[in-house]
Amino acid sequence: MRPFIWSCLIVLLCAAPTLQAQSVVPLKGQSSQQMQLDINDCNSVAANAANSAATPSSPHVGGRVKGAAVGATAGAVGAQVRGNQHDELYDRASDDTKQQYRQNRAGEVAAAGAVVGGARQRQERRQDRRSQSQAQSSAQANAYSGCLQGRGYQVTP
Repeated sequence: MRPFIWSCLIVLLCAAPTLQAQSVVPLKGQSSQQMQLDINDCNSVAANAANSAATPSSPHVGGRVKGAAVGATAGAVGAQVRGNQHDELYDRASDDTKQQYRQNRAGEVAAAGAVVGGARQRQERRQDRRSQSQAQSSAQANAYSGCLQGRGYQVTP
């Protein structure tokens, strides 16, 4: 019997939103049974409001590709600049060797750019999830309070 009670308590604690920390005072003489029904109904309304507030934002895609493109461009330009700094050696190299050098540098920096682009993309996604979670919590709290106040209760945090 004790494991059942503990499991029920754990489920209630996990399932009960932070809205339960608010105090609800009946203003129109509602019975405790009516109050419990109203609270349950308003929890459902609040859950629906939170779900409707969960609008998917534009997905952040292509971060690695963008980073690689920027890195490749920067690598090729950097290789050309380095080559121009050493004119006497760079002028003696064949055009194929110069091209190969620029491509190698572009490839190396493109790989680093892909890593940076992927990291930025993940960071933007995490920020979106945090913002979305905050919007859901706010929508849920507002819907819960509004529902109970509409039914004749005073809700205080």
